[in-house]
Amino acid sequence: MKKTVIVKGMHCASCSSIITKKIKKLPGVEACTVNIASEKASLEYDPAKVTIDHMNEEIGKLGYSFVDQSASNEVNSQHAGHDMSMMPAGMDHSEHLGLDQSKDEKLIELEKLRKKVDFVVPITFLVFVLMMWELGSQAFSWLPRLPLPMALFNTISFLLATVVLFWIGMPFLKAVKRFAVYRVANMDTLVGIGTLTAYIYSSLVFLVPPIGDLLQASEYTYFDVTIVVIGFIVFGKYLEAGSKLKTGEAIQKLIGLQAKDATVIRHGKEIKIPIEQVIMGDILIVKPGQKIPVDGEIIEGITSIDESMITGESIPVDKKVGDIVIGSTINKQGSLQVKATKVGGDTVLSQIIKMVEEAQGSKAPIEKLADQVSAVFVPVVLVFAVLVLLAWILIGSQFMPLSQATTLGLLSFVGVLVIACPCAMGLATPTAVIVGVGKAAQNGILIKNAESLEKFNGVNFVVMDKTGTITKGQPELIDIKTIGDKSEKAVLQLLASLEALSEHPLAEAIVKKAQESKMTLDKVKDFAAIEGKGLRGNIGGKEYFAGNLKLVQDLNLKVDQAVIDGFSLQGKTPVVLMTKKNIIAYISIADTVKDDAKQVVADLHRQGIKVAMLTGDNQKTAQYIANQVGIDRVLAEVLPADKANEIKKLQKEGYRVAMVGDGINDAPALATADVGVAMGTGTDVAIESAGITLLGGQISKLPKAIKLARATMTTIKQNLFWAFFYNVVGIPVAAGLLYPFFGILLNPGIAGAAMAFSSVSVVLNALRLKTVKL
Repeated sequence: MKKTVIVKGMHCASCSSIITKKIKKLPGVEACTVNIASEKASLEYDPAKVTIDHMNEEIGKLGYSFVDQSASNEVNSQHAGHDMSMMPAGMDHSEHLGLDQSKDEKLIELEKLRKKVDFVVPITFLVFVLMMWELGSQAFSWLPRLPLPMALFNTISFLLATVVLFWIGMPFLKAVKRFAVYRVANMDTLVGIGTLTAYIYSSLVFLVPPIGDLLQASEYTYFDVTIVVIGFIVFGKYLEAGSKLKTGEAIQKLIGLQAKDATVIRHGKEIKIPIEQVIMGDILIVKPGQKIPVDGEIIEGITSIDESMITGESIPVDKKVGDIVIGSTINKQGSLQVKATKVGGDTVLSQIIKMVEEAQGSKAPIEKLADQVSAVFVPVVLVFAVLVLLAWILIGSQFMPLSQATTLGLLSFVGVLVIACPCAMGLATPTAVIVGVGKAAQNGILIKNAESLEKFNGVNFVVMDKTGTITKGQPELIDIKTIGDKSEKAVLQLLASLEALSEHPLAEAIVKKAQESKMTLDKVKDFAAIEGKGLRGNIGGKEYFAGNLKLVQDLNLKVDQAVIDGFSLQGKTPVVLMTKKNIIAYISIADTVKDDAKQVVADLHRQGIKVAMLTGDNQKTAQYIANQVGIDRVLAEVLPADKANEIKKLQKEGYRVAMVGDGINDAPALATADVGVAMGTGTDVAIESAGITLLGGQISKLPKAIKLARATMTTIKQNLFWAFFYNVVGIPVAAGLLYPFFGILLNPGIAGAAMAFSSVSVVLNALRLKTVKL
């Protein structure tokens, strides 16, 4: 069984590592991936061997818990009085309803945190200023000492530190207790041990003066360190929590698009019901301006539908009886009756939300290093901090008084514990992925997982299938070359009148052209289809023929070979209109290039990407199409089964290849490419072979997708660089590496502020992706 659950109690990347290790050890658990940014876990397990409750028993004692939102929703639905037993399996709409509940819970937690922040931040900044004043007065003779007597300052600091540590800092103390009992440590453990050590040392020196005399300690205590470290870190957690809420806005917006209720015909009456009670086969009434509740088929009415929420295109799409409509799109005009064909988790929007959620929760390969470091980071830092303290006492006392060495050792011990920040490393990748994938979804680009996003960033060769990707995939009438005195309009009227009675695919293109010109078709008598060649019919007492070159030969007529060759070179199919005695006109029909194909190829070239076209057409026809749009390489006369081999050839040349196709006959090639890009029609978005899906089948989204992938990976690399750089530089400085040379020792209060804002800066940098113009 696969399931995604909400994780509570996580504070840093080490937390996700702890949970993953504990859960994976349980029998029956096949996979567990925990995402610190989305605060969710993707589980794969055998429910016969282990349950969510069993997992919670294992991690609950460590301060974490899984919340199975789907189970909660079932309970909520029963409490709400919905008759869920009447609903067929797989049609429950509650799958995504829990996300709003989760956000509400987070807002409540954020409000609780804000109250703590309101109390502690003013105290923190006041104490921080006094701390800096005291340090400054020791370094600069022109700066006067604190106007407060030290005894009074220590008394006030002791009282404030006690409140801050045992109220605001209680989560850190609980982490220390869990470490002592279960030997499991995270970022809170480091902060807890550091601040508790500073508090206990200061309390002993302040409350029991003989101990201070024994240690030859100065009258200065470190209550201010406890206050400032906890204050800054809690403030940083508050800012980080607020920022992380914004990273998930894309999912919330998608959920907000869902219709909340529907009007259905039941027992001959129109009734309004909640959306989750709609079942397959229901007849829905949709009035102008209303959202279509679920996916369905129009059985009555004509209209135009605003599908911008799926495709990103603002132009409404005309719909008639028999056409498929997508749930949550907007009916712009005309009342409709729609038969529900997909409901609940099967609707297009639900699939999109699910795909985006899974992508946001997935891990990119670049994240593995950060995960490996985070897994051992906290234990290593703990050991290092103890070694630093011992080094100061044992080695430092050889060069300075023991009391001074102990004081500096204590400051370094606390500083190392406080400044070490696994959070920034843990948040570096997932926050950027969440924002990047969310922005892509809002622009009609579905990204299957973070791995596809990372690979897409490195693509330098794009292979496009011709039909339906570069071309429209629908035949159109292109040329009418008349022979004799008949006009093009007269020829089209004659030809369309004949073809209107035909079922041939090319006939549709001819009739469509006549309809666009608003022509009145002539009455045809004695119509007959000539199998494999064309057709004949009598119009106005005269017999006409329309068909291919075989039909021309049967009538013993001679074609203008130059015209036919000209059509063939351009990939056009010739149709000849004639009588038994002579040819009236040559007509060409072809699959035309999409309006935006040339611009897309130009945009890809500007991004440094080469473009190839893959087709089963002959070389000359393919080259003609390629020349129109500026293709670099033509792969022609390729059978569907050989498309994947062509991709492999490019990969052997050293290219990182993206394949763009329709996701059906191109499936092997899509799977073979480094990244498969499917041209989603808007009604079929769950294309397994592709890593990226362009909704609405719009090739113009391809350069945008690549631009966003590159921007996301740039952000990830920036975040990882600063997270690693911060720890690599900060920890040695906090340990006192610069003190023997420059007399510089990082104050733990400043270290706490730096650590808190390092996580915030990573999240804010990820949020910058929202401003990228595509």
